[in-house]
Amino acid sequence: MGEEVRRTTYDRAQRQEYRRKVRLCLDVFETMLAQSRFDADRPLTGMEIECNLVDSDYLPAMSNRSVLEAIADPAYQTELGAYNIEFNVPPRPLPGHTGLDLEAEVRASLNDAEAKAKSGGAHIVMIGILPTLMPEHLDDGWMSESTRYAALNDSIFSARGEDIPINITGPEPLSWHAATIAPESACTSMQLHLQLAPGEFAANWNAAQVFAGPQLALAANSPYFFGHQLWSETRIELFAQSTDTRPEELKSQGVRPRVWFGERWITSVLDLFRENIRYFPSLLPEVSDEDPVAELAAGRTPQLAELRLHNGTVYRWNRPVYDVLDVEGTGRPHLRLENRVLPAGPTVIDMLANAAFYYGVLRSLSEAQDPLWNRMDFVVAEANFLKAARHGIDARLHWPGVGEVPARELVLDTLLPLAEEGLRDWGVDAEVRDRFLGVIEGRARAGRNGASWQVSTVRSLEDGGMSRQAALAEMLRRYCEHMHTNQPVHTWDS
Repeated sequence: MGEEVRRTTYDRAQRQEYRRKVRLCLDVFETMLAQSRFDADRPLTGMEIECNLVDSDYLPAMSNRSVLEAIADPAYQTELGAYNIEFNVPPRPLPGHTGLDLEAEVRASLNDAEAKAKSGGAHIVMIGILPTLMPEHLDDGWMSESTRYAALNDSIFSARGEDIPINITGPEPLSWHAATIAPESACTSMQLHLQLAPGEFAANWNAAQVFAGPQLALAANSPYFFGHQLWSETRIELFAQSTDTRPEELKSQGVRPRVWFGERWITSVLDLFRENIRYFPSLLPEVSDEDPVAELAAGRTPQLAELRLHNGTVYRWNRPVYDVLDVEGTGRPHLRLENRVLPAGPTVIDMLANAAFYYGVLRSLSEAQDPLWNRMDFVVAEANFLKAARHGIDARLHWPGVGEVPARELVLDTLLPLAEEGLRDWGVDAEVRDRFLGVIEGRARAGRNGASWQVSTVRSLEDGGMSRQAALAEMLRRYCEHMHTNQPVHTWDS
């Protein structure tokens, strides 16, 4: 969940003042990049896991308020939908044995949360899109109680001026109209954070963009929405369409979408914040009392609240984050790269394997003497990303020096060695590397990820005489059983 706001509507004066403040924040941020010391001596990684809640019939349970009260842990928070919760995993360094410790901690925390949710009749599911979610579930009572979410909904529809069409291709194309941003709540992801020094940011962001296609192809886990089989990672296109503030006329004029891959390689983190302000009007023009110029002049670290709030409403798949942490009583600024590409699930070990794969490849690509983005057009990276979303593990992707190859082959022959080298450079123990990269190798060799398992299981159940709705519920029941075993998805039977 993003930062809460105080109101749901804003007048013209507030919008004008917010525009002034966000530009002022950008100027101060540019000064800080040149003068301030950002906290990056001991870089930390972080993880957020968005989950769904279901009832005993594996249908959406609009009960996150009571579930969170039962869990009673600040690491768990609301998300947009009343059937969503988010688990914020405490940040930690990557080297050593941390990965295996993290696996045990995340499993223990989620198991405890599941037991408490179950006492109230709900179950927690980690999956990209809840396959049993249907249009009637998003009619009323679907939104979490939050001023921020109500304000976002109002702002998006005020900007758009009409209902949002949801049109997604695939084996069973879907056409639907949304009168709210409710379809966005269907998109549940795992977000990875990496703390970076300002000078390292551009190379890491570029590397993350290069890697986004194969990263998504291997991890796709969202083949169904409203009962239709669509893309392998339908979440990508659904999220883009459900938050689109542009009517058709603005699309035809080339106005950028708020869910955005980007359009060029960068040379500084400042490029991304400048683009955000140049291209995207405010959705939540909440003005703070801080004078960032005075704060910086007084030797304090400015919060840059307007810049951060605006950045949180531009939904890049790899997003820059500015934050201030209290370090020994002193506010220290830091930068994070937030990777938003991956869906949630299917298991803790699958998600941590995805994370290890990402951090390892990112390290190798970002430190290469001849960076790949010098040999890859940006539009090719975006095309890889969209092909991966559509076709998942069966996608064919373009890679410099290799040409167009199956994603599985690219992973096995090119990316796994890079991940191994990168994790070794991070100082990750061999036992950790072997466990998590072994899962990635097994998934690539088997040609099975969450999306392909879901589709094959539903087909098998339908061949046995079940209706689509019954097959989806039964598939989800089996999915949950496998999820709790923590066996990687490529080893699951139907």
